[in-house]
Amino acid sequence: MIDNSATDSQTIGIFFGLNGKKLQRQYKKHLSTFNTWAPREHAHQWIIYPENMGTHLSIDEVALSQGELYTIVTNKKYKGKQGCLVSIVAGTKADQVIEHICKIDYKKRSRVQEITLDMANSMKLISKKCFPRAIQVTDRFHVQKLALQAMQEIRIKHRWEAMDLENQLTLQAKTENRTYLPELLPNGDSIKQLLARSRYILYKSREKWTQNQNQRAQLLFGLFPDIKKAYSLS
Repeated sequence: MIDNSATDSQTIGIFFGLNGKKLQRQYKKHLSTFNTWAPREHAHQWIIYPENMGTHLSIDEVALSQGELYTIVTNKKYKGKQGCLVSIVAGTKADQVIEHICKIDYKKRSRVQEITLDMANSMKLISKKCFPRAIQVTDRFHVQKLALQAMQEIRIKHRWEAMDLENQLTLQAKTENRTYLPELLPNGDSIKQLLARSRYILYKSREKWTQNQNQRAQLLFGLFPDIKKAYSLS
């Protein structure tokens, strides 16, 4: 049986009774065009493909190898498929990224009408310097991420308040030599439990709630209108 963890070249080598590592070296040094590939000398630092430029681009940072970050510019027209890569630069320092992207002819860069990016200042600066005529659009993912974080912060604030109140009532009950029993809501949750158990509900759209989750959400929104408003906005 062929080991699924082997590389393609090693797998082929095993299949044909060859040494996998030797075949891998042969492919890299002789069978492939790696030795004559023009960007080979600087590919570990930057690569540009001016022919892939378009009017609508995206810029973002990604971790490709061992957690190292790279700044990538893509042509949105090709939706991640062949021909989408415009440039890839090691690191996220604005001056370095600008230096390499500006190797692309200014006329091509000035034709860019729109570039989608996150809210990092470095990305805004790179976009402004490299694509001076492009409208900068903050991508929906980062906007929604901030909205969700803000909503969860409201929920957490109410949960801490509920925990503090429950602790105070518990201590008061002890001084009066009795046991404190928190009031339970119709679904069996205390308010503290309701706020804790509603975390994942708030990440889901209404149509994906189960019957129990829907009941919990209605109780939550009835008690905390600000959470309901934040959920509607997000």
